[in-house]
Amino acid sequence: MSAPLRPRPAAQCGPAAPRDHAVTGASPSRLLTVGVVGAGRVGAVLGAALTAAGHRVVAVAGDSGASRARLALLLPEVPRSTAASVARVATDLLLIAVPDDALAGVVADLAGQGALHPGQVVAHTSGAHGLAVLTPAAAVGARPLALHPAMTFTGTPDDLPRLAGISYGVTAPADLRPLAARLVTDLGGVPEWVAEADRPLYHAALAHGANHLVTLVNEATDRLRDAGVARPEKVLAPLLRAALENALRLGDDALTGPVSRGDAGTVERHLARLAATAPESVPAYLALARRTADRAIAAGRLRPVDAQSLLGVLAETSREVAA
Repeated sequence: MSAPLRPRPAAQCGPAAPRDHAVTGASPSRLLTVGVVGAGRVGAVLGAALTAAGHRVVAVAGDSGASRARLALLLPEVPRSTAASVARVATDLLLIAVPDDALAGVVADLAGQGALHPGQVVAHTSGAHGLAVLTPAAAVGARPLALHPAMTFTGTPDDLPRLAGISYGVTAPADLRPLAARLVTDLGGVPEWVAEADRPLYHAALAHGANHLVTLVNEATDRLRDAGVARPEKVLAPLLRAALENALRLGDDALTGPVSRGDAGTVERHLARLAATAPESVPAYLALARRTADRAIAAGRLRPVDAQSLLGVLAETSREVAA
């Protein structure tokens, strides 16, 4: 999405005006009246993106100091209110952007307070959940939608240009798919349709790839500092960028390094020095080295006969760690 952020005046938070049709029966091109519950990094940014796309974000719920700061940057003209009040004025679309473990409680509370209504689309941004968590909303006639952006967020205006071309993991009833696809397009993204049963696997893959990558990079940075490197980020940046690009382009053919060559002696020395310097890093190194070896063997990059000594070193060290 390349359009600049241009917040539009928002309606005051009050009783919703009556509508002569439900959103699911309207043309997918119609602009929507939207409320956002949860002004965290994701909710505030998506609210701003919907505003820039021309939709009418009329209210937002977010009470923390960090939320207020985000809203001042991203949705300065949109009034803040309680979650129930936001839900009542969000006549077309209620976007719930709260932590995964809080989502079920928020949906149940809104339904229990009578804040949701028939025909209203109630969407959440959780990658881990699908439609089941929205059952209380569906029970009162709202239309459930799971809409997860596959992107990391800072909660600042810098996030807006990053939305261009990203994928959204979408789970929707068949009759809501056109509207879901239109929303993703308005946000500058591409829908990736994910079955309800596959939501946990979808989210595990993203967390494994992105969140664990951050941990891995920071582990490597710390160990380089331990080795006396003053600016580890300068050493790692070109190497990691090339490795990521190669992995995305070549898959397992991008594997290099001692594990993919079966260099047992090198790996043994790595483990010994890690055990002496940063023993907390040893279990992660072992797990990733073993999985790397498995993939290298399966891809034909490492012959099983050449892997025997390496696998023996990994197994022996694993036993020592467990002892």
